[in-house]
Amino acid sequence: MKIVVLGGDKRNIKLAELLKDDGCDLQVFGFDKSEVNSLIFSENLYYAIKDAKIVIGPLPCSDDNILLNTPLYSENIKIDEMFEYMTKEQIFIAGKISDEILKKSKLNNILSIDLFNREEMTVLNAIPTAEGAIQVAMEEMDITIHGSKAMILGFGRIGKVLAKMLHGIGADVYVEARNYADLAWISSYGYKPVHLDKMTDLIGEMDVVFNTIPSMIVKEEILLELKKNSLIVDLASKPGGVDFEKAKELGIKTTWALGLPGKVAPITAAGILKDTIYNIIEELGV
Repeated sequence: MKIVVLGGDKRNIKLAELLKDDGCDLQVFGFDKSEVNSLIFSENLYYAIKDAKIVIGPLPCSDDNILLNTPLYSENIKIDEMFEYMTKEQIFIAGKISDEILKKSKLNNILSIDLFNREEMTVLNAIPTAEGAIQVAMEEMDITIHGSKAMILGFGRIGKVLAKMLHGIGADVYVEARNYADLAWISSYGYKPVHLDKMTDLIGEMDVVFNTIPSMIVKEEILLELKKNSLIVDLASKPGGVDFEKAKELGIKTTWALGLPGKVAPITAAGILKDTIYNIIEELGV
């Protein structure tokens, strides 16, 4: 069974290497040749896709619904062209596939599967994300995480893992949530629960704030409460959850830490991707 990996970051290169080591008929496209010296590189998009059963795209799939996300490629891959070359016998697997891209997929009778809809992927992916977030904070702060006051906005998968890690290295962990069941769990784990309505009352005490909520939550009224030497690490996918312009105006240090698994732990992230893709293949009986 031929598998082709189309674009993406270092995670997808490491994924391709793992698939090759497993004996897959593996080809790549959407990378500059210097990035993939050890892999079989297709000369053009058509031949890359031709006869492939599985087409693996980037994470995230696209930033604009027009081009695939190919940060390690000096040219572009048009999504419409990709689907034009694919047949209904092929399967497209990528991350954060937008509704618009899904519509294009359906119009071309292509089955598309979003990796971020797979629980085993998102839960395990939270681990390198949380480790990377702590690494970013350690590099940007002039105090230790141990003994610092840290607030996490949101108690989803990343929030849960991050809270556990921060608590484990001695941070005083506050976790914001709006759901009372979540607040009860937060308290049971030994963290300090913060209802959304009470966030502004406490956020001014924080040394670092980690946002995991993909909607604008850290607005001007929140930023005005923060200490000038505090740090905000936004882990939310685009459009993010922080008013970065206002934060800059107020002199508050921020960092938008996107794609951390691919940056800080590409081999681990690739292993998670590979296992998830194998699960998909097994479930579909391919």
